Amino acid sequence: MVVRQYQEELQYLEKINDYSWRIKKGFQPNMNVEGIFYVNSTLERLMLEELRFSCKPGSVGGFLPGVKQIANVAALPGIVGRSVGLPDVHSGYGFAIGNMAAFDMNDPKAIVSPGGVGFDINCGVRLLRTNLYEKDVQPIKEQLAQSMFDHIPVGVGSKGIIPMGAKDLEEALEMGMDWSLREGYIWAEDKEHCEENGRMLNADPSKVSTRAKKRGLPQLGTLGAGNHYAEIQVVEEIYDKWAASKMGIEDKGQVCVMIHSGSRGFGHQVATDALVQMEKAMKRDNIQTNDRQLACAHINSTEGQDYLKSMAAAANFAWVNRSSMTFLTRQAFAKQFNMSPDDLDMHVIYDVSHNIAKVEEHIVDGKQKTLLVHRKGSTRAFPPHHPLIPVDYQLTGQPVLIGGTMGTCSFVLTGTEEGMQQTFGSTCHGAGRALSRAKARRNLDFKDVLAKLEESGISIRVASPNLVMEEAPESYKNVIDVVNTCHAAGISRKSIKLRPIAVIKG
Repeated sequence: MVVRQYQEELQYLEKINDYSWRIKKGFQPNMNVEGIFYVNSTLERLMLEELRFSCKPGSVGGFLPGVKQIANVAALPGIVGRSVGLPDVHSGYGFAIGNMAAFDMNDPKAIVSPGGVGFDINCGVRLLRTNLYEKDVQPIKEQLAQSMFDHIPVGVGSKGIIPMGAKDLEEALEMGMDWSLREGYIWAEDKEHCEENGRMLNADPSKVSTRAKKRGLPQLGTLGAGNHYAEIQVVEEIYDKWAASKMGIEDKGQVCVMIHSGSRGFGHQVATDALVQMEKAMKRDNIQTNDRQLACAHINSTEGQDYLKSMAAAANFAWVNRSSMTFLTRQAFAKQFNMSPDDLDMHVIYDVSHNIAKVEEHIVDGKQKTLLVHRKGSTRAFPPHHPLIPVDYQLTGQPVLIGGTMGTCSFVLTGTEEGMQQTFGSTCHGAGRALSRAKARRNLDFKDVLAKLEESGISIRVASPNLVMEEAPESYKNVIDVVNTCHAAGISRKSIKLRPIAVIKG
């Protein structure tokens, strides 16, 4: 394959305005639509540096640069609109992380690709509010952090403490948060404040391998490792008072809890199993892609449908997982404050997925179409009055939860009409990596990272200190740059800024 010079590559990229670039057809072979990526000046430099590096002779290894991956997705059969790269975009498996793409369900050639969902199916974020303020928590912050660390199983290979047998797992996979409700782990209103009401109805546990179930069984109700965390946070800024009050956030200093986790080894196995099946389907149906990591199958093929049913089961697993940790968090707080979670007003503000593929209705070229929207490292951000968002948020738009990196701030945004038109109602999901995990381990020392957190007044409980370097703020893009770009582009609006005072990690 001929490697083009960097200057030649740039001819296919065009800056549209201060926060977005177009990727023209021809940048990668067989593009059906154009690509677009959203960046400000800082993020733009990171994207173009990555591209420039890949043009150097001998720069083999690792994933393709994010810009190339966005373009390769634009070449997939049945894609409509544009292949979208959000401001936190970075290289991933097949699709870039922070890449969103929609496929026409009525096009027999349209595909579903596990690489467009990711290995951690329905990795997502849940935010709980409380009626506590920073002054209430500061005196017992260390004990509270320890209590959460003791209650929630964390780290690689951690085992859940929610009693689960094989039959329970089957039911949880099918029922999602309805299972958690039946078993008494959640409040009825938690479901209303969750994407899909915490249950994908097309889930079919019979499409999930025994191996995946074996991996998932002991892990339900566990945080896991990597970039997953539970954080005690404080409201630092309110940008949109009205939207914030609809979420039960009235003042600065109010205490919230953010839980970021997914489907653990279960989802990973579901994705791995599907990729094997899809490689066979591609040979049979003669589906061509620019990158073998983009293994896919026609949506209506047996393999495509089996994946969507098993992916939905993994999504339900993740919602039950976050619900179980919500239960444990409420217990940890109740124990420390000697009050019931209800008296502490520990309601779920919202729960969003950022690794999922879903059937949605959208307007394309003036016509309503049924699309399969892949969001990988990208969050649904529906506008006011959308029928799929809760009654409480009909006038503000859907809350969008953007987790920062360890020790930096997080944000709550709201969905916009502009986002609906530009990105199929999608926005960023977090900060997005700037350094690979290996590079982070080489460049950083965990003692320095922990000392810095302590200096900032952040309590930390971590199962494996070595993972700390990989998740240090220096390993990531600046979440403020990412969120401000989404806000400036109009694809979501800033509502609340949160800063951590305690971090619980795997």
